Amino acid sequence: MKTAMEMELIINGQPRQITARTVRELLDQLGLANQAVAVEVNRQLVPKRQHEQAQLHEGDVVEVVTLVGGG
Repeated sequence: MKTAMEMELIINGQPRQITARTVRELLDQLGLANQAVAVEVNRQLVPKRQHEQAQLHEGDVVEVVTLVGGG
């Protein structure tokens, strides 16, 4: 059951109850705020400079891809 502050998003193919209202808040909740990531909301890339302003809404489909280096 979700609380009044929660909404359901599909994150990387999985339904999740979250309280974040922006992409930045979502990354904080996922523990990814300090990592290099690419974020797409409803198939639209969200540039990092827009993470704090990009609003999330009930039912949004979010893809978060972490970038890893190595060789």
